[in-house]
Amino acid sequence: MDTACFSESIYNLIPIDWKEPPQPPRYVEKRFDRNEPKKPPVPLRTDHPVMGLQSEKNFINTNAADVIMGVAKKPKPIYVDKRTGDKHDLETSGLVPKYINKKDYGITPEYICKRNEEVKKAQEEYDNYIQENLRKAAMKRLSDEEREAVLQGLKKNWEEVHKEFQSLSVFIDSIPKKIRKQKLEEEMKQLEHDISIIEKHKIIYIANK
Repeated sequence: MDTACFSESIYNLIPIDWKEPPQPPRYVEKRFDRNEPKKPPVPLRTDHPVMGLQSEKNFINTNAADVIMGVAKKPKPIYVDKRTGDKHDLETSGLVPKYINKKDYGITPEYICKRNEEVKKAQEEYDNYIQENLRKAAMKRLSDEEREAVLQGLKKNWEEVHKEFQSLSVFIDSIPKKIRKQKLEEEMKQLEHDISIIEKHKIIYIANK
């Protein structure tokens, strides 16, 4: 065998002085303990059970009295949904209007009322905060007449720019014409954006500079 193969053997990894740990015994001897409690003895074959014991209780009369004095069992309400006689519980079927007969039926729960009050209070605080900021920033709210006047002015400016855009020549063969066309397109786009903003928002504030 080659010396290199012998040196790389897995058995060479085990130390020479290694000893196998002691194993526990496989069988353990069980010794008899005299102090251990004994089981009751098995009855003999000649032993006989105690017989002749009778109770003075009259079970027939007792059962009859229990039935007579007892409360009659109320039949469980059921419903039949097929002609074959399939029976189902009526109370859990949803056919019995028991929820509308409750005292608190139709009354808003207390937690919802509390939540509504909290939301209302938060909305009031937010409105007060906005009003305070508007007052500090000295912002002015546009009236309906001013808003309409601004909107009509923007539409008029858009019509003028659009009319000027339509008067451009069909052939744009020079740089000044291209610049003019781009400028008019940007103005129309900006005017359209401003018009859409004003039409979308009914309440508009402006800052006093």
